[in-house]
Amino acid sequence: MSESKRISNLYQSIYNGNPWLEVNLDNTLKNVTAEQAYRKINPKLNTIWEIVNHLIQWRRNILERMQGETIITPDHNYFVPVLDPSEAAWEQSLQTLAKSQDSWNAFFEGFDDEDLAKIYVNNGHTYYEHIHGIIQHDVYHLGQIVILKKLL
Repeated sequence: MSESKRISNLYQSIYNGNPWLEVNLDNTLKNVTAEQAYRKINPKLNTIWEIVNHLIQWRRNILERMQGETIITPDHNYFVPVLDPSEAAWEQSLQTLAKSQDSWNAFFEGFDDEDLAKIYVNNGHTYYEHIHGIIQHDVYHLGQIVILKKLL
């Protein structure tokens, strides 16, 4: 199996598979209501919903980098307040997260191991580092979501 296929499988498992860490995004977010996702546990903490939207934007950011685009990360780092706390808006965020996984899956279908060594010009990091970085980023925030769910 190629390295890029192994990485693709790892990323897929974190979204809705059976990763080593025993939790994934899809199962963790199942049965979370809009009210729960929107609830601010502590004024210094982000909500589950804010974290999900942050994940979506960073997944998009890194994917666009891998597709050769130069991306400037906004000062708010993709942490923005949720303006519509409705159940329909929450469902839309969950669907957008799922679509981001579909986009990554499609990207990996045409990705070769040789591409892992490419350098992203804006920061000098390899594509390999970016891809592993977004996986680590998802896992980091998945842990936060798990803790926030326990505090609800």
